[in-house]
Amino acid sequence: MRCPHCGNLDDKVVESRTLAGGEAIRRRRECGKCGFRFTSYERVEDKQFMVIKRDGRREPFDRNKIERGAARALEKRPVSQMTVESLVNDIEDKTAIIGKMNHEIDSAVIGNLVLEKLSALDKVAYIRFASVYRHFEDIDEFIREIRKLGGE
Repeated sequence: MRCPHCGNLDDKVVESRTLAGGEAIRRRRECGKCGFRFTSYERVEDKQFMVIKRDGRREPFDRNKIERGAARALEKRPVSQMTVESLVNDIEDKTAIIGKMNHEIDSAVIGNLVLEKLSALDKVAYIRFASVYRHFEDIDEFIREIRKLGGE
């Protein structure tokens, strides 16, 4: 596998872990030339897993969208990149299990999974994500959501 840092093709697998109920393998790799560590994923090519959007459109599941949303919500928060990756892996695993029957999952289910994980991890990140995901229009919506968090 080509090192994303230096382009060298010589690497070694440092750790392997099964994801999504055995449907994928996550491998941590280390470049033999520069020592840079990176992650690769190995998956069986299967029927495209689709996400049903609010307006009824269907689009392919994109793990990167979840990762970008979570990373944006956790920006400048005391949370490591490995924790973000673990959070995204957990969400991906759960979506795969939920949508396995018909290869589809509602985007609201994914959004709620992200909110659930962020709520447990970091309350500020939860509010950030909720404000975008739920389209907060004014300060009252923020206050209601914060009060709900305080009541947990």
